[in-house]
Amino acid sequence: MNFRFDIIVEYLPLLLKGTLLTIGISILSILFGSVLGLGVGLGKMSHRWFLRYPMSIYVNFFRGTPLLVQILLVHFGVVPLFLGTTNAIVASIVALSLNSAAYTAEIFRAGIQSIDKGQTEAAHSLGMTHFQTMRLIILPQAIKRMIPPFGNEFIVLVKDSSLFAVIAAPELMYWANAMRSQYFKVWEPYLTAALIYFILTYSLSKLLGYVERKV
Repeated sequence: MNFRFDIIVEYLPLLLKGTLLTIGISILSILFGSVLGLGVGLGKMSHRWFLRYPMSIYVNFFRGTPLLVQILLVHFGVVPLFLGTTNAIVASIVALSLNSAAYTAEIFRAGIQSIDKGQTEAAHSLGMTHFQTMRLIILPQAIKRMIPPFGNEFIVLVKDSSLFAVIAAPELMYWANAMRSQYFKVWEPYLTAALIYFILTYSLSKLLGYVERKV
């Protein structure tokens, strides 16, 4: 096997540019997904059926269908519906945020339900509203327990972002595929991409472990 380091060096700036886009899409998606996921998770725990049922359907749909199908639906259907034309980066962020919200909703639900109900009853006996109880008593404790699953979700998002190459979003895998197409080489682009993904996810897992020890 004639392994060519020269084409890796040639594509390295583009691969790094794609890596930055991969990180940016993942960060924005976990942020938007967390905000949406909190609403979905609270709705799913609601005693009102007209809130609980739609949120349950949302979670089941996004967890029960392939992410690739969701990406194609958003890219060719949802984004053109609102923007008039499609945009690969916008579609990537929207699709990954919607998908992430379904998983973070379950993280929020599990974290909130892990807090002893006695604390909620005590807060209500002190005259706190449901919103005040959630904001001041329940969520601060639950968030500490959510850190590990949130970290895992972020690592999953980084890896799942490789699927955006199919809609030509210029992230890491897009440039790896471009290298393969230009030089008809397989090992150089995909081993390089795999190494970069490994460095990203390994660094995140170490950072997560540090945060867990500090909290």
